[in-house]
Amino acid sequence: MKAKIHPEYYKTTIKCACGAVFETGATKQDMKVEICSACHPFFTGKQKFVDSGGRVERFKRKYGRK
Repeated sequence: MKAKIHPEYYKTTIKCACGAVFETGATKQDMKVEICSACHPFFTGKQKFVDSGGRVERFKRKYGRK
């Protein structure tokens, strides 16, 4: 491997909006995410809309039945 071409690798803390905290390794330090495996509908089996900026309402207005 060539020297000095790889990014720095840090021990990182990832914080989710639901309150979950994970520690992992990454090239960025201290990340914040909106959704994680603890609150994502695919992993929890619960259906919920994660609406950021009114996307769901805008979709329903555009493609909803008239």
